[in-house]
Amino acid sequence: MAKKKSEEHSGTDANDSDYNEEPNFEDPPNFVDNISDEDLLGDMIAQRPSEADGVESVVVVDNIPKVEPSRLDKLKSVINKLFSHCGDIVNVVYPVDEEGKTKGYAFMEYKHANQAEEAVNKLNNHRLDKNHTFAVNLFTDFQKYENIPEKWDPPTVQPFKVQNDLYNFINDPDAYDQYCVAAETAQSCVQVGFWQNTLPEPTELETRERFTDTFVKWSPLGTYVVTFHKPGVAIWGGSNFQKIQKFPHPGTQFVEFSPCENYLVTYGPTPTGQKIIIWDIRTGAEKRSFVADSMTMLSMFRWSHDDKFVARMGESSIHIYETPSFYLLDMKSIKIPGIRGFSWSPTDNVIAYWVEEQNQIPARVTLMEIPKKRETRNKNLFHVADCKLHWQKSGDYLCVKVDRYSKLKKDKKELDVKFLGMFYNFEIFHMREKEIPVDSVEIRELILAFAWEPIGNKFSIIHGEPNSSNVSFYEVNKGVKPSLVKKLEKKSCTHLFWSPRGQFIVMANLTMGTFEFVDTTNDYIISASPDHFRAGEVEWDPTGRYVVTGVSSWKVKEDTGFNMYTFQGRIIKRTILKNFVQFLWRPRPPTLLSEDKQKEIKKNLKKYYPVFEQKDRLRLTRASKELLEKRAQLRETFMEYRNKRIAEWKDQKSRRVMLRGHVDTDDLETDEVDEEIVEFLVKEEITVLE
Repeated sequence: MAKKKSEEHSGTDANDSDYNEEPNFEDPPNFVDNISDEDLLGDMIAQRPSEADGVESVVVVDNIPKVEPSRLDKLKSVINKLFSHCGDIVNVVYPVDEEGKTKGYAFMEYKHANQAEEAVNKLNNHRLDKNHTFAVNLFTDFQKYENIPEKWDPPTVQPFKVQNDLYNFINDPDAYDQYCVAAETAQSCVQVGFWQNTLPEPTELETRERFTDTFVKWSPLGTYVVTFHKPGVAIWGGSNFQKIQKFPHPGTQFVEFSPCENYLVTYGPTPTGQKIIIWDIRTGAEKRSFVADSMTMLSMFRWSHDDKFVARMGESSIHIYETPSFYLLDMKSIKIPGIRGFSWSPTDNVIAYWVEEQNQIPARVTLMEIPKKRETRNKNLFHVADCKLHWQKSGDYLCVKVDRYSKLKKDKKELDVKFLGMFYNFEIFHMREKEIPVDSVEIRELILAFAWEPIGNKFSIIHGEPNSSNVSFYEVNKGVKPSLVKKLEKKSCTHLFWSPRGQFIVMANLTMGTFEFVDTTNDYIISASPDHFRAGEVEWDPTGRYVVTGVSSWKVKEDTGFNMYTFQGRIIKRTILKNFVQFLWRPRPPTLLSEDKQKEIKKNLKKYYPVFEQKDRLRLTRASKELLEKRAQLRETFMEYRNKRIAEWKDQKSRRVMLRGHVDTDDLETDEVDEEIVEFLVKEEITVLE
């Protein structure tokens, strides 16, 4: 007889509950749960949806113009053009009030969250116009800003940490200058050595293998040295030349520092032209970029002396940008029809530019104050072919070299204009005098070179035929026309190099490698005329005490190296260096001494001579002592080696005697030895002559 299922189940275990009864998971009465949901299901709770889900790619743009409905479409097109550079925009919302006027902010949703982050990085603090600057934030950041605690706790004071001293090179007690020497060790691999110009021999500070791919360049004040690499450029500084910052600009061929070393401009090729990027040196941030149509290696930008402005020339205009925003000054360019060139004053915020002749209107040179854009001086010029602007380093004078047609003649039959020759004018602007008077110097010969004395009131000109030219020196004084003070005739020179301190000048022929050192305060006497075959570089040190001429491997492949001279032309050092690339003195920042203090030091310079001479004698004595100690150490090393070999020779005497038939030949006199010559046949050959 079959049993019921319940009975069969209960028969197996009397303690089991009914098979069909549901289990009870309820907590017993008075049960207290001391485990929180976060502890029990923390991983699952972290994955639950939140209010911010789906808005990671949304940005909020504040400070946009409040416009009427009729102007809303134009505003949308302008803003969309700016923000579309960061990625694909999928949705845009412009909140409006009851009248349909925008409220001054907008929401933009990108396709990806990284595009929204890029929009915040690039367009936050972007200046749309004179009255509106964007404030761009991620939508998800608002929750972070809402949770800021009401009570503010000041941060704890961190212990002071000594940073890398970028100016230790000017703290040398003897004020020794530094220089770098670059030599190519392999293709796209340049070794750079840093030296201190000590006496009697230079001191090596650091040598870096594979430091750069091409060459190096110092910043204007000597704080940084820049190196070139395939991914971009890097700047180095400090006592051990540590890496300070790197700037990713692939293929950079040329760089330029701003005068105060706040910004760096890199120039690199692109498929369509040349890309120019302006960087902030301290932060490494890209401030602004441009693309030029041409591939010229010349700088497109001109900096003001205080880094407040940077300018470039456009078509019939000058674009002046303010720093650090790098927006156009007054949000517009300066329209100048026919502009051909411009240049900043090295000491003042003044721009000099010149305009070509147009429709019977003469050419014009203009001085303009910035940021007022006020013209302070104009000079009209006639029959102008070209102009070159030359500022004196102190900013006291501006020289405009004007190439002019000497005569204009019209053919009566064909009415064609014929030019019968050229002559040259130098228009000298006295910048420090009232109403800026202008003097003219006319020269009828071909001008080969022009150079201002950096500190002083003289300038020099090379004119005449290239193989037999003349060098003229002019002096500029207040209230009188520039006067010719000296003319050196039949000089074969191509370039002029003034000392940074003035007074001395090197007249160089960089084709032949000949040089002449001239003292302009001592009746222009040529103190020395050294030769350095094939030399194509001349470098004065910052103090004007030494001159270096170099033969680079970029020009020739043999006998490369550099020579160092005193300011009077006396040779100090000749260095032959294989694959020598360049020699660069490290610049120095301007002195902190006032002009009165400098004049006082120069006036009482004879009082310091005994101190300097004593230091020089100590250096030479120290050098002689070190040389003697080195020689003594070498002699001691040699005598130790010699005694060791003599001991080995004595220990091997028994062996020598045995090999020589038990005859001691060590003390044998040469007079007791008979020399016998033995000849024997080695090989016999027979040649049959036909």
